[in-house]
Formats: sequence, structure tokens, C-alpha cells
Amino acid sequence: MPPDAFQVVPPTVEDAVEPYSELVGDVTLFVTVALVVYLLGRLLVVPGAVRVVRMRNRNNPTLVTATETYLSVVIAGIAIFAGLVASGQAAFLVSTDSAILIAALTFAFGVAGQEVFGSLISGIFLVADPDFNVGDWISWPGGEGYVEAVDFRVTRIRTIDNETITVPNTQLTTNALTRPFGRDSYRVTERIFVSYAEDTERALMELRTLAGAHDRVLEEPTPTTRIVDLGENSITLRAEFWVDDPDGGGIVDVRSDFRRRVKRHFDEEGITLAPPSAQSVTGAIEVARTDGTDAGE
Repeated sequence: MPPDAFQVVPPTVEDAVEPYSELVGDVTLFVTVALVVYLLGRLLVVPGAVRVVRMRNRNNPTLVTATETYLSVVIAGIAIFAGLVASGQAAFLVSTDSAILIAALTFAFGVAGQEVFGSLISGIFLVADPDFNVGDWISWPGGEGYVEAVDFRVTRIRTIDNETITVPNTQLTTNALTRPFGRDSYRVTERIFVSYAEDTERALMELRTLAGAHDRVLEEPTPTTRIVDLGENSITLRAEFWVDDPDGGGIVDVRSDFRRRVKRHFDEEGITLAPPSAQSVTGAIEVARTDGTDAGE
């Protein structure tokens, strides 16, 4: 046997790459097709669908925002499926091995992502709720503010201090929500404390006049005033009036302006607001005679 019969021939680069060439081609085709489908969907389908939804639901920005968010995810799923089909890997999805893998992944995600999936479902319910919209002022046990956007997992809330709070959707669906400014009008209630020495009927009349003179206060229902409590040091009066087009920041301004007017007008009319509450003083006081000796001597 010749000595060179067992000589090992080193593989060429082509020989080393050849086993992976088909895989590289499939991956390249998958990425290309998926990227093209996703870009077409994002640039053409999503803007068109959002435009149609906005035209038909001008008073529901929540639905418009949700359409863009959820449709983008659907487009991504379609792009991935199209890439699998183009690369010849779609048959794997219906094979026995894939069924086992999908079942295992479903179980793993179900255990690890219960809260995430719960927030996702809660977000869908929030979007479908006709009384919950972007731009609404809401109050829940954790705070209050304007709804800015409803995403898959969280809802973004902007507070009156211009802070942004991300609240899990599950908190908004499992707790009671209050929309104090969800109607066309809102009743403002203010308490004023006056001295017992004042004419309460006159004070009530002045409060009604001040409330009715405010440019944000509605004529109907008419402002009302009443005595609600007789305290130790003051009489508690309550003024109630309605304002139109309410929102969180606007109501704060109305309350502040009304209080300023009450203070200024009562000062002009000589109506005394409640004095400070009586305070108990404890301790010892030493008393001395005028001649310098102690009082106990």
C-alpha cells in the first residue's frame, strides 16, 4: 500500500461552509420576507386603518390609539408567519415536535407571565369600555389624573403636576374608578366657617351672590347655600354650584378663585370668618408681688 494512501486532505472553505449554506439561505430569506411584510404593514396598513378608525370615531381617541398598538402586533405576527412560509419552515408548525414545543412554551409563559397576560386582557376591556377614554380625568385608589394612553400592560396617567404614572391595567379593572368630570357639568362644594357673632342669613345670601356672579358657574341649577354644622367656635356654611366643561385643573382654578372672592368680599362687608380654634395651654406660671417677694410668702 502506498504511503500516501492515508494522507488527510484539509477541507476547503467551501467544504466547511457547505453544511450551513442551506440554513444561512433559509435564515436570510426568512428575515428578508418578514422585514418586507412588516414594513409594508407598518407604513401602509396601520396608518390607513388608524385613519379610518379616527374618521369614524372622532370622539374616541382610546380606540384610535389601541388600533395602532394592537394592529402593529398583528402585523408583526403575520410577518413572522410569512417569513416561515417563504423559508420553507411552515411545515414545522404542524409537526409533532412543534406541538410539544409550543405546549411547553405555552405552559412556561402561562406560569411566568400570568400578570402580564392579565394586564393584556384588562387593557382590551379598558379599550372596549365606552366610558373610559384617552383624555378623561379618572380617580382610583392609587391616585388620579388624565388618561394619556392604554398600552398592552399599563395605562399612562398624567397627574395635575405633569407627572406621568404607569398603572398596571389590572389595577384599573379590579378597582373602582371614578370619573368626576365625565359629564357636561360638575357640582362644586365649598365649606366656609363664620363667627357666631355674624348674621348667618346675610352670609348665606352673600355666598349665593358670589357664586352666581362667577363666569364659570351655570345659572341652572342655581347655586345653593345652607348651614351644615354648628361647631364649638364657628358656624359651618356650605355653598354648592355647578360649572360646565369640567376638568381637573379647571376645577382647581374655580375653587381657588371662589375662595379668594369670598375672603375679599367678606372683608369688605365686615363679615368675620371663623377665628382660630381655642387652644389648651398647660404648664406652670410663676407669679411675683410688686415688692419683689413671692406670692406664696
